[in-house]
Amino acid sequence: MLRGWERAVILVPLALHAWLLYVGIFAPAELRFGFAHALSAMLWMAVLIYWVESLFFRLEGMQPLVLGAAALCVLLPLWFPGRTIAHGAEPDFRLHLTLAIVAYSVFTIAVLHAVLMAVADRLLHSASRTGASGEGVLRGPMANLPPLLTIEKMFFRLVAVAFVLLTLTLASGMLLSESMFGRAMRFNHETVFAVLSWLTFAVLLWGRVFRGWRGRTALRWTVAGFVMVVLANIGTTFVLEVILRRP
Repeated sequence: MLRGWERAVILVPLALHAWLLYVGIFAPAELRFGFAHALSAMLWMAVLIYWVESLFFRLEGMQPLVLGAAALCVLLPLWFPGRTIAHGAEPDFRLHLTLAIVAYSVFTIAVLHAVLMAVADRLLHSASRTGASGEGVLRGPMANLPPLLTIEKMFFRLVAVAFVLLTLTLASGMLLSESMFGRAMRFNHETVFAVLSWLTFAVLLWGRVFRGWRGRTALRWTVAGFVMVVLANIGTTFVLEVILRRP
């Protein structure tokens, strides 16, 4: 597990990152948000989840991925300040935005668990084909990971939590749409991909419970659902801000 001083060191940039997010998104009178803020917030939450998990499990193998990605994204809002969001000052909208960020962040850390699970599974299967014992197969950072079954249990727990949060995000979005536009859903890219991602993860959890899905099957469904999550949130704002350059 991480040593005490390592956890303390991680908390310092984590707190600074949180302050930068608050100042960039919620502190101004007019809420500004874009794909850079979304990426930065998602990875901040992913680091927080990793930090909490590291209290109970050996997850040093995830450290370079999570911390490196968060470090790359922390300053993105300086170059891509986002767009002013209509009705952004409304408490209901801020709640909806917060739910979305937390849900997408939990999915991010779940995908990292799925990737590590797939890599560890491949290494163990390669060892069994060559007649080697499983002991000592995982070397370097991978050697510090918990057992494969533990990672799998953590992965599906994260997916279940993220699915509940995504459901709440969609429900709050429907209520907002109803109050602002007079209809629960508007037919646009964000809505389509959000609903498709919800259906994808619903099928994944159904397959886990009733079909015992795991390994590569779970990884494929997770990656597919995560791509739709990214397209629903980050992809749409990226196209508007960077490609179409809409203010």
